[in-house]
Amino acid sequence: MIPDWQLPQGVDRGLWDYLHAADMVAGYDEQMRASPLAGADVAFCERAFPTPGRLVDLGCGTGRLCAHFAGKGYDCVGVDLSDEMLARARESGARVEWVKANLVDLAELPAASFDYAACLFSTLGMVRGAENRAKVVANAFRLLKPGGRFVLHAHNRFFHRLGRTRVLAQRWKTLVGSTSAGDITMSQAYGGAPLTLHHFTQREVLGLLEAAGFAVRDVFATGDDGRPATSTRVYGWLVLSERPR
Repeated sequence: MIPDWQLPQGVDRGLWDYLHAADMVAGYDEQMRASPLAGADVAFCERAFPTPGRLVDLGCGTGRLCAHFAGKGYDCVGVDLSDEMLARARESGARVEWVKANLVDLAELPAASFDYAACLFSTLGMVRGAENRAKVVANAFRLLKPGGRFVLHAHNRFFHRLGRTRVLAQRWKTLVGSTSAGDITMSQAYGGAPLTLHHFTQREVLGLLEAAGFAVRDVFATGDDGRPATSTRVYGWLVLSERPR
């Protein structure tokens, strides 16, 4: 087992265990097929990426987005840190370039080489530390050509199904500016350490994108059923932004 001090930047023990859990990887595709959010984010990306071009999926998992767009003639690159996820992605047979890399450090991918980028299913929230999440968004900006488009998905820290106690605690932490605001830890479903997932406010998401240089073009607030939602029923946001020309 890799010791904690050797974990990659932005990765804690809970996330490392999650990424390398055989049971999670084995059931991941079925989980995605059953989730209305997975269909909602693909539909959003289809509107955001209207013509074939070069697409990078940051945190591609088992490759569902890349396989979908590769089948439509897009030139796709899927990036993930999990060997197990990438192995399953390669089994799909999709004509995609699969790259093992940490989203915090994507120096091996050339700048301004993609028309489109995506970071879906709250992958950004899995990255530990505000400074590391900012690096991921900055990397997306660097990889895109001028005029390139980026779709980001983030979870809402005030979603009502997190439970009244959690939501109230998050409202207080947000109000007082706590450094742990948005960090919600839950038991690991796959036998590993507890998994901490950062949940955002809409202002935080838009601020991250704008600080990296993006211009926000569209925001879709979705419930956990993949349909439009408002207030505390918002499970998260799909945000389309663009690198200015």
